[in-house]
Amino acid sequence: MNSKKLIDFQRKIRAFLSFPYNSTENLNKKDLILIDELHLKAKKLILNNRKNYKKTHKIFSDETLQLILNKRLANFFQNSFIQKMFFVHNRFFLRSYLDEMKKNTKWNLWKNLLIENNIGNPVRYFLNPFTSGNKIFQTYHLKKYTDYLEFGLNNFHTVVEFGGGYGNMAYTFKKINKKCKYIIFDTPEVNLLQFYYLKRNNIDVSFDYKKKSNVTLISSIKQLNKIINNTKNKKKLFIANWSLSETPLVFREKFKFIFKNFDFQLISFQKTFENINNLKYFQKFDSDNLRIHRKSMIVPINKLKNNYYLFSRI
Repeated sequence: MNSKKLIDFQRKIRAFLSFPYNSTENLNKKDLILIDELHLKAKKLILNNRKNYKKTHKIFSDETLQLILNKRLANFFQNSFIQKMFFVHNRFFLRSYLDEMKKNTKWNLWKNLLIENNIGNPVRYFLNPFTSGNKIFQTYHLKKYTDYLEFGLNNFHTVVEFGGGYGNMAYTFKKINKKCKYIIFDTPEVNLLQFYYLKRNNIDVSFDYKKKSNVTLISSIKQLNKIINNTKNKKKLFIANWSLSETPLVFREKFKFIFKNFDFQLISFQKTFENINNLKYFQKFDSDNLRIHRKSMIVPINKLKNNYYLFSRI
């Protein structure tokens, strides 16, 4: 058995641990109309000139696009590709994250954020089925960053997330801070999946910043730059959990305007990716933060060898 097949097999075994809590998702007429609408948007993406992604990102975007084109969004979390790319489920180390949150004085907040719903039929965490592994993983990042801040997450005017997965962080953050403007920058294909998930969770979401929705999904660097220029002197948070560290260095250079404009940063990254020394890259970024009098630090992520957080604030 080759390594890829072994990893896929292990993922299936971990998912199987949650079988007592599995429940098939049933869609109503409104949900089916939404899927039809996204199907049409996906067809338009094919007709337009699509970006020349690197091989890894092309596979990633194409698989997501095919899911929408084939209208296979019901129970989409049961899809092995979605689990591989977007979802962390039954891992034993997550129990320690959950226990740490339970001991925290803000446990009532974390508990509320951890509650999983049935949208997409996510794999429940087998040791605590009220939540999922992915909810634990992403809520833990917020908990660690909150420990570092001197105020709550409900004080931010704008949040920009680079690479938003299926939209879970945006959904979670809107439960904390309903008034903030949340922006996800991602590929057009993944934006469609985020729109589906957030819409199903009754979040006011759009692809157009001018619509003043609670969450805006964009894939244009030029548009993102324009939005940020309109939020000067506002308290802004930048989130990038393993997304920025998995992009080419040339592409990262195009986002330097973000780094200059965001005093508050929650970034997760692995030590190396392909041939990129991410630790060296973010150490320089950390030094740049300190040079302009931001408080900044790089800390190892508990239970994840060679993975780190970069936290900054003023």
